[in-house]
Amino acid sequence: MSTATAGPARRRRARSREERSIGSSILLHGTLIAASLIALFPIVWLILTSLKPRDGWLSSELKFFDNSSLDNYARVLTETQFPNWLLNSVIIAGLTTVIGVFLASTTGYAISRFRFPGYRGVMWMLLITQMFPVAILIVPLYNLMAGLGLLNQIPGLVIAYMTVAVPFCAWMMKGYFDSIPREIDQAGMIDGLTPFGTFWRVILPLARPSIAVTAFYSFMTAWGEVAYASVFMTGEETRTLAAGLQQFVGQHWSDWGLLTASAVLIALPAAVVFLLVQRHLVAGLTAGATKS
Repeated sequence: MSTATAGPARRRRARSREERSIGSSILLHGTLIAASLIALFPIVWLILTSLKPRDGWLSSELKFFDNSSLDNYARVLTETQFPNWLLNSVIIAGLTTVIGVFLASTTGYAISRFRFPGYRGVMWMLLITQMFPVAILIVPLYNLMAGLGLLNQIPGLVIAYMTVAVPFCAWMMKGYFDSIPREIDQAGMIDGLTPFGTFWRVILPLARPSIAVTAFYSFMTAWGEVAYASVFMTGEETRTLAAGLQQFVGQHWSDWGLLTASAVLIALPAAVVFLLVQRHLVAGLTAGATKS
């Protein structure tokens, strides 16, 4: 009797689970599609607006591809200081990335492998410096840069950006180096390498995922930052992209054609950098976040 009723009961439970799984799958995919559309809408709208005529964004008609042209891009590249801003941003972002990766990796390796006087102080410093928002640091950094004569100078802005990027990246690199066995260091020293040689030739190649994350974070810190660039770089010849875009917005007007075209051009290098390092990002972030 019990055997006869057990079979139909199991089949009903199986059908119920199948129905729930189908419903859950539909709900999940519907939610993902909606989230994707919401995320893509501003990007698509930005690109379409950049392709409209000078005053085309004022039109209420939903004719997205009518009269589309590259005139806004031509105006940005030929009638503004955008190429100069781009050059300044590339130099600053490149220096911030290279120097930031070097300082973060050497600092992370040192606090991961060595115990020295002031070790706990360095650890606390790396943590505490991440607690202060940019707005609080602008005034003391401005006074420091003014005293050193580094206002409107590329090295001054690079130093300001490294105060943001290096503490976080050094802490993350320290976590990644903790996951690499110390026996590898010892094997390198047995082969005759110095501590720095062991770090440079043996450990650093193993830390490529974390280096990729550090490079990406350092690059984005300098590439899209506005506050420091607007305060420290006020000269026409020293403006960066983020600060230069403010020239397209006045008190009573805004040139949305130039703004959107510039925004698209600014996003392209960041997208390229992301594509170059994306396969290392997940491994670098998870290892640096879970190890200590």
